[in-house]
Amino acid sequence: MIDANFWKDKKVFITGHTGFKGSWLSIWLTSLGANVTGYSLNPTTNPNLFELADIEALITRHVIADIRDRDSLLCAMQEAQPEIVIHMAAQPLVRESYKNPVDTYATNVMGTVNLFESVRSCESVSVVVNVTTDKCYDNKEWVWGYREDEPLGGYDPYSSSKACSELVTSAYRNSFFNNPNERFVAVASARAGNVIGGGDWAEDRLVPDCIRSILTGDPVILRNPNSIRPWQHVLEPLSGYLLLAQSLYQHGREFSSAWNFGPHDEDAKPVEWIVRKICEKWGRGASFDIDASPQPHEAHFLKLDCSKAITNLKWSPRWDLDTAIDKIIEFTKVFEDDKTALRGICLAQINEYQNS
Repeated sequence: MIDANFWKDKKVFITGHTGFKGSWLSIWLTSLGANVTGYSLNPTTNPNLFELADIEALITRHVIADIRDRDSLLCAMQEAQPEIVIHMAAQPLVRESYKNPVDTYATNVMGTVNLFESVRSCESVSVVVNVTTDKCYDNKEWVWGYREDEPLGGYDPYSSSKACSELVTSAYRNSFFNNPNERFVAVASARAGNVIGGGDWAEDRLVPDCIRSILTGDPVILRNPNSIRPWQHVLEPLSGYLLLAQSLYQHGREFSSAWNFGPHDEDAKPVEWIVRKICEKWGRGASFDIDASPQPHEAHFLKLDCSKAITNLKWSPRWDLDTAIDKIIEFTKVFEDDKTALRGICLAQINEYQNS
């Protein structure tokens, strides 16, 4: 269980706080009473949840800078003196990684190195959670979920860059943060599935593309209708990150490893199922078409085994996929009707999730 008493007045440093997941996490942490410092580039989409929910007004410090700039990162961390670091800054898109592989590796690999080097120089930090992805595994296209000890891999630059980030995490944990000659820092990585929810307007993501088309009255275009992904509402993995950070802070070495956070098996659904369900729930004549043109390689089948988190962290998914889609529709209708009410709908959904 997420403990509000634990988070009250905790100093938390979030990288990537202006993004979709970072915005939701910032709202959640500040609602728990945490003092949040955010370090990120400016929001990359217009509209974006960070600005619409006025998250800058909620957090203690708001730093616009690049994770690739080690000096700026160290300066921001030293100024914040955080106890807990949650690293989410990334180039997060598979198709973008084909267009800009160098920037993808620089951000996702060297950005992780820069983060850990900053932590080494910041004595206040006792916990680091590095958020990677379910795509870090060497995907065999098999029907069962990947466990945390499966081989890492990655066909495309994005996926392999996140596997590299996992290797960097393991190396720094073993070499520097679990070394008797240096101070102990509890370091873990978190691997989540395909995260969906209100407030995501990224390009080349299924649900944002779907919502954009619905709002303009255009058919939704599907690229890979039969691809199966572990879909989950954004609050599911975020709750996992918070539980993991709590456990790292309280128990240290016992939880310093990699963790999967994904949905129940029955919520690993094909792309076409998701879009059909969104169109049905939205109504108003929403429809979709399938793009049969050749697409860059993406895995067709991917599931996670979350037994470790369920057993050891007592974490488990609370909202099934049908509920997650309901929450997206609810958020989108608020966005359509009153954009000033988005922070309120986020807080309402967080409260509902915590009490579910």
